[in-house]
Parts: sequence; C-alpha cells; structure tokens
Amino acid sequence: MFAGFLVAALLSFALAMQASGPTALPAPAREALDRDIATIVSDPAYPLAGVAAIALRGGEVAYEGYVGRRRIDGAQPANDLPLERDSLMRVASISKLVVTLGVLRLVEAGSLDLDRDISIDLGWTLRNPHFPDTPVTLRMLLSHTSSLRDDGGYFWNNTHRLRDVLHPGGKHHGSGAMWARNAPPGSFFAYANLPWGVIGEAMEKVTGERFDRLMKRLVLEPLGVPGGFSPADLSAEDLQRLATLYRKRENFPDGREIWRAVDGPWYAQVDDYTREAPVPRAGPDYVAGTNGTLYAPQGGLRTSAGGLLRIMRMLMNRGELDGIRFLRADTVDAMLAEQWRYDAGRRNGDPASEEGHPGLFNAWGLGNQHFLDLSGPKRGDRLVEGGGFKGVGHLGDAWGLTGTFVFNPATRDGLIVLVSGIGADPEKQPGRYSAHYRHDERLLSVLWNRAVKREASPP
Repeated sequence: MFAGFLVAALLSFALAMQASGPTALPAPAREALDRDIATIVSDPAYPLAGVAAIALRGGEVAYEGYVGRRRIDGAQPANDLPLERDSLMRVASISKLVVTLGVLRLVEAGSLDLDRDISIDLGWTLRNPHFPDTPVTLRMLLSHTSSLRDDGGYFWNNTHRLRDVLHPGGKHHGSGAMWARNAPPGSFFAYANLPWGVIGEAMEKVTGERFDRLMKRLVLEPLGVPGGFSPADLSAEDLQRLATLYRKRENFPDGREIWRAVDGPWYAQVDDYTREAPVPRAGPDYVAGTNGTLYAPQGGLRTSAGGLLRIMRMLMNRGELDGIRFLRADTVDAMLAEQWRYDAGRRNGDPASEEGHPGLFNAWGLGNQHFLDLSGPKRGDRLVEGGGFKGVGHLGDAWGLTGTFVFNPATRDGLIVLVSGIGADPEKQPGRYSAHYRHDERLLSVLWNRAVKREASPP
C-alpha cells in the first residue's frame, strides 16, 4: 500500500513531454511508461531521488519524462522541488564527450592536432618518465591510451600548476603514481580522468581562454545547450534550476562514508546551494593554460537532459543541428570511429572501469565508449535486457548521479537517462546481465522495450 502511494506521489512530480510525430508513444503507452519509471524510483529497497529519461526512435523523440525531485528538504517536505525538463544536473563523465566536441572544433580550426605531440600545445614537455621517447598525443588522451592514471589524483586547485604535478622533478610530482609503468603511450587502454585535465589545459593554452568560458563559446552556446562548468557563473535562474545530487550516504570530515537506512534521510552530496552561494574556482589572477583540471573537464558539466538531447541529435545528423553546421561530417565520423578494442590475447587494456566493473569497457572512440552488447553475470557492456542495442556514447557515475548517453548512428535509436540520487549502496545492487548497476539496467530496459521496441515489460 505504501509503495502504491509513493508511486502516485512521484507521478504528481512527473512531467512526461508530449512528443509529437509518428514515433511518439500513444498516450496509454506513455502513461504506462511513466508508471514503470515511477515504480523503479520508488523501489522501497533501492529508492532513487529522481530520473530524467529520453528515448529516441529513428532520430525522433518517442518519450521524454521526469520523475522525482531535484531538491529535497527533509525538515520541510513542502519545500521540495520537482525534477523538470530544464533542471540542470552535474552529468559526471558524460562531460568528457561534450569536451571532445570543443576539442574537435579547435582541431577543425587548426589550433589543435590529434596526432602531434601535445607538448607543443602545452608549452612544456609532457612525457611518461618510464617511456621518455614516446610523445603523448590528443588522440591518445581522448581514447584513454596516454598511459596517464588517476592514482596520483586528477584535480588540483588554483594554487597548483599542472606542469608541477606531471613533470618529473615538479614540486607536486610525488612518487609519479600518475604514470603507468606497464606500457608506453598509445599501446594500452585504461580509463582515467586525468587526461581530461591535460586536454583542458591544452585548450586553454592555444586559445588564451579559461576552460569554462571557452566551452560556453565553442560548444554550449552554438548548440543551445544550457548550463556550464562553473556553478559560480550560473545565473540566479539557472542556480534555481540546478539539481542537488543525493545519496543516503552520510559523509564525515575524517573521510568516513556510511550508507544509512533506505527509509532514512537523503544527504546532499554536491550542488547544494540552498544556504551558501557557489564559490568561484579561479581567482582574478588565474592564468589560462596553467591548470586544466580547475574546471573539472572530466566531469564538471551541469546541463539538462534536454541539452544532452540536442547534442545527440547533432551527432546523429553528422554535425548538423537545426540546419546549422556545427562540425564537419567527416569530423563526427572520425570522433565515432573505433580507436581501441580490447584484445585479451594481446592484453592491450583494462576492460574494467575505474570503479572495478568487470568487462564494462571493450571498445573506445575519441571521447566516447563503444557498447558492443557483451553480457555476463555482473559483467559486460550490454545496455538492455536481452540485448539488441549497440551504440556509442558515454556513462556518468559520481556523487549520486548515474547517467547514460548512448545512441546507434545507423538506426538513430538513442537513450538518455540521468539519475539524481541513489538510496542504497549501488555496489550491493550489481547488474544481472552487465557491469552496470541494477537500477540503470532496469531504467534502460524499460525505456528500450516500451518506447523503442514498443513491447511491454515489467520494470
């Protein structure tokens, strides 16, 4: 009885957009999908704070819906705010795909080159000290084959220079844990966040612009995508639309993290600006091109599901959106072309993600994952139950957000799912047929079956 009441309450928050055209779900099917998503969100054993979900069928929106909350006030539930179409969320590593678009615009302009030594763009020599004769290139950085690792960290504040971290002998280089010893650059895949700090610094250096402002100019504004990489620079209206990310996990100053009861309170993890305004990451004396990690190119974009939809449509249209050319068609083809594929015999990479999900990463393009529909108990990159959906895109997982942005360029089918908070330890809720979390499997499968395949299935 309680679960049914909760589903009804969540549906009062839901906004299912009235997609038009031949691909749009009929009203009864749309309402059934609304209920299915609300049932997943209200699962008493594994509740979610909110879900934004979009399904494309043949390049057109078949379903768009929003369930749950972007802000939760445990003391005054009347102050809760619903998750809506214009709600902004920190989309975690989906940011990497968006940053790649900015990189490729600079490549088209001749400011960057995928295959030259990135040291030329940085203005200082970047080398793995264990393989000093092998240059690092943008192509390697974008495809996670640069030999950089996250073991030494991947974010530093504006008192640091990235050069002092990565250059042997630099005052913040430490033991050099950020450099792999097992293989030279270009020969081994290992997913990492740090390469995007190097990419961000190169972008700043060749343009003289701060990364967050550069991404606004190069990508977000031309595509009509809301949000940005700097909460401190969002408008008052955008801050009001910004979703706080939640977990039912309490974080302590000494670094301890404890998951609490699923029927207990939600704990804000990031982007809670109800009491204090966001603090600028860079002071007025910051020099562009000295610390590319500052604005979190690896995962700091705040945008909406609708904004990601515009990016997906542009990529589906090979660089064109609303009749305007954003990237050349051959540039998009090169971005989505396979750069690396796991070969167990050659041992040419680590197919597990940084969180240790086995078999999740099997092929990669430039700033995008290739999903090969490989499956096994708690392992593999399969997106939907029963298989049948291969695609390209990116996943996100940080601070309570889990996200999926994936589409098939040939069929023009696509799914976008953003979860704004998880109510139980996701590591204890592994996937049944993949390395994804179980709640992501459920959401992706119900969207695929009801909105794309047009077949009913239990959530």
